[in-house]
Amino acid sequence: MDEDAALLARRMAYLDAYRGLYRREQTAGLVLCLLGVLVLVAGRYRAEAPHWLVWAGAAVIGAGWLLFTLVIFRRTAWVRAHPFDPSGQS
Repeated sequence: MDEDAALLARRMAYLDAYRGLYRREQTAGLVLCLLGVLVLVAGRYRAEAPHWLVWAGAAVIGAGWLLFTLVIFRRTAWVRAHPFDPSGQS
């Protein structure tokens, strides 16, 4: 029973380390997507807004998604380089 608890604790520590990777980039991607939507909506529905504001909003949303994709690839590379070892030996 102690071995199962120790294995579970190691697995949870591994998952916590994985989830914490590139947190800033992930949050920046989310913020960029939200700002892009706000700019896009403002450019589309405000009469005095210039037409290029819609394209700028779409570009900011694209940059946010690019950051999300970058985080996915970097996390995948980290998991491949650091697979979970149930024995706990480095």
